[in-house]
Amino acid sequence: MNGTYIGNIIVIAIGSSLISNVVLSQFLGLCPFLGVSKKVKTAAGMGGALIFVITLSSLVAGLIYKFILRPLNIEYLKTIVFILIIAALVQFVEFFLKKYMKPLYQALGVYLPLITTNCAVLGVAINNVNLEYDIFTGVVNGFATAAGFAISIVILAGLREKMEYNNIPKYMKGMPIVLVTAGLMAIAFCGFSGLI
Repeated sequence: MNGTYIGNIIVIAIGSSLISNVVLSQFLGLCPFLGVSKKVKTAAGMGGALIFVITLSSLVAGLIYKFILRPLNIEYLKTIVFILIIAALVQFVEFFLKKYMKPLYQALGVYLPLITTNCAVLGVAINNVNLEYDIFTGVVNGFATAAGFAISIVILAGLREKMEYNNIPKYMKGMPIVLVTAGLMAIAFCGFSGLI
């Protein structure tokens, strides 16, 4: 690997995790972001599950696209194939959490199977193909994107835990103050755009 390639990998990693944050900048994956961010522990669990699913799906989707779909000229099936890959990985995560981490499995509830239809997960796999990343770059992009999601959801969960003790006006309680907080976080993350 030469210096330019490593530099590009670093730029992609920083860009995907902080600057083009999947949830605060691209607004993908808002359902689990808003639904699971009530407690830091649950948010961290969802972030960890997404890191696993997005990173592994980036690898498997990249391999299948490069060695099966493209050589057979059936690239148009990529969305269906990627959804199947993601669904299989989510099932694996669900079985693992159900067997070894029952409290986290119960805390994530309906949001865990929703990872299958989370547009952030599918978006990363499709972006990797559309941007013509090689397999390693796609995996780095997937990991960085998922790490950015995990950072965002844990920060929001921490803020929501603190807001429980604040005197919030009646009409701003619940989801309105969460949306305002998420908007302020999105503005704050815009400050990272000066890094690159």
